[in-house]
Amino acid sequence: MGVGQRDSWSAKLQGLLASCQPAAIITGDEWLPLVNAATHNNNPELHVLSHAWFKALPEADVALQRPVPNDIAYLQYTSGSTRFPRGVIITHHEVMANLRAISHDGIKLRPGDRCVSWLPFYHDMGLVGFLLTPVATQLSVDYLRTQDFAMRPLQWLKLISKNRGTVSVAPPFGYELCQRRVNEKDLAELDLSCWRVAGIGAEPISAEQLHQFAECFRQVNFDDKTFMPCYGLAENALAVSFSDEACGVVVNEVDRDILEYQGKAVAPGAETRAVSTFVNCGKALPEHGIEIRNEADIPVAERVVGHICISGPSLMSGYFGDQVSQDEIAATGWLDTGDLGYLLDGYLYVTGRIKDLIIIRGRNIWPQDIEYIAEQEPEIHSGDAIAFVTAQEKIILQIQCRISDEERRGQLIHALAARIQSEFGVTADIDLLPPHSIPRTSSGKPARAEAKKRYQKAYAASLHVQESLA
Repeated sequence: MGVGQRDSWSAKLQGLLASCQPAAIITGDEWLPLVNAATHNNNPELHVLSHAWFKALPEADVALQRPVPNDIAYLQYTSGSTRFPRGVIITHHEVMANLRAISHDGIKLRPGDRCVSWLPFYHDMGLVGFLLTPVATQLSVDYLRTQDFAMRPLQWLKLISKNRGTVSVAPPFGYELCQRRVNEKDLAELDLSCWRVAGIGAEPISAEQLHQFAECFRQVNFDDKTFMPCYGLAENALAVSFSDEACGVVVNEVDRDILEYQGKAVAPGAETRAVSTFVNCGKALPEHGIEIRNEADIPVAERVVGHICISGPSLMSGYFGDQVSQDEIAATGWLDTGDLGYLLDGYLYVTGRIKDLIIIRGRNIWPQDIEYIAEQEPEIHSGDAIAFVTAQEKIILQIQCRISDEERRGQLIHALAARIQSEFGVTADIDLLPPHSIPRTSSGKPARAEAKKRYQKAYAASLHVQESLA
């Protein structure tokens, strides 16, 4: 998994090492000083080797045992969007089941397919989707370094165009970044008619964001029917569901008031005041299951929002070092994903994370609905806003703001507060932050729990200062 910036790197690495108790660490030369500094005080006997040192070791004369299906293949550390990362146990059987389902039933790979990816290998989408799946199916892959994509996102599309890539997947922010950065010169170099599967996953999917991408790149032969929304998580190796092939983005509009007050995804009617839109993420892969359950762990009817629970041959064996999770999965064969959603005609619609839900006096408000209001302002880009609620039921909307003019900043705060009050009937505190302030997970999702933690820490510190001065 990714371990973030230098200031948090050591603490996260120490947490990972405490979790998995490795015998050795093999790393690049440039990382050796940092790894040694992070590990020496906690485990001075841990072997830390560079790649060169490891290759120079004499081969041991020992017969290696062949792995069996239920042996651990690897630990996939979760991105920590709602808690500190935990090691997901993935066996050989579980990952192979997912590779088969992805290639045969999800993407439906064809002879001549060619993959293109900038996704990091420490994330399940990069590791399983674009390393292990191509190895298992003998597909060619063109890789772009994640850092290079971040600096020049159009290189992704140019690589697809140049090498005639047919399959590529990204979180929604990847598409949004390309649409925001493209210019006429870039468009002149592109022909995206080869792109057969444009997968989207890893965070809540905005239909409008994808529509803007499709409109922007239609002139270079991008077909919006190639969009393939999907749902997955590390606890299922990677994929749980894929939308239907060549159908593009299918949305379901629901009455927002009924959704918030009754937890039901009801189609808009004559008296509907506002709507919420959710994207179809497909049906469960063959032999896999999706159920929506209530707080009592009982399956609910279609269009009723509840906990997304999954089962199947790809489901993890549990979290490493957590016997309770391992016993529970062994006994039931099901996992509560921590996500909320509903089913309609067997198709999954994801509405958000349980722990991100803003609950005010018994009413459920989705944070992305509040964030969307901020992102409609011309100075605010998609992904620049993050909303959460404090223990005192105070809604906080933080925005990465590039506006320096104090008068305009004040106007923005006033306008957003008024719109939120009008749309939702609630009061929100607007907090303007410098660029790059919003914390994110390794997959680019907004880390609302971390943002809330930082806010509360800063708030407590300010109270302490005020009390000291009193």
